[in-house]
Amino acid sequence: MDLKNKIAVVTGVSKGIGEALCRQLLEEGAIVYGLGRNNFDTDDTNFHFISTDVRDYTSVEAAFNKILSESNQNIHVLINNAGLGYFGNVEDLPMEQWDTMMQTNVNGMFYCTRLAVPVMKQQGIGHIINIASTAGLEGMPMVSGYCATKWAVKGFSESIWRELRDFKIKVTCVYPGSVKTDFFRNSPNIQPHDYMLMPQDVADMMVYALKTPDNFHQVNLEVRPLQPKGPRQ
Repeated sequence: MDLKNKIAVVTGVSKGIGEALCRQLLEEGAIVYGLGRNNFDTDDTNFHFISTDVRDYTSVEAAFNKILSESNQNIHVLINNAGLGYFGNVEDLPMEQWDTMMQTNVNGMFYCTRLAVPVMKQQGIGHIINIASTAGLEGMPMVSGYCATKWAVKGFSESIWRELRDFKIKVTCVYPGSVKTDFFRNSPNIQPHDYMLMPQDVADMMVYALKTPDNFHQVNLEVRPLQPKGPRQ
């Protein structure tokens, strides 16, 4: 897809992968709508921030109505990036944290996709990218709730790419390993460091996937740090 003047919607844009994605899409000439609770600093006239709580369907629907009214009823790219994780033993995980992860990581993705798909079907073109995690490929201790949400992202993505392929809509699920972002703010034992993946590199991989030829479909993208703990001493 040629991204110039295409309408791209990205959730969770305040920092990290979401911010990097927005900046790279803008460099490609896309018109970018960022959905989230907080914005990032930019004066690019092709970027439009809409304060949105992805956990609330009414809030998401209002954001999409605004986008469609301003974009001549077009949405070409949807990137479901908003997400968070909490760490802890399963018996200690507060119900509020479980609910927040499910509402953000799973419900938010579903809400946005549900609203974008009819538009993409009418256009006869579209690309949805869902950001999962390597935690959606393998169970890990102390992150059972987060793993559960990312396995849901995986299952949802694998279902809808088969559902939408005949409408010329691509669906790509991305499985990053540890990325140097503030994701680990809720972890008492892990701090971001330079041997993690860089948000800009993960974003670059996704922009490449968006730019591939129409009949070229990258269904799953798994990427990990080569040496997550640094070189051997």
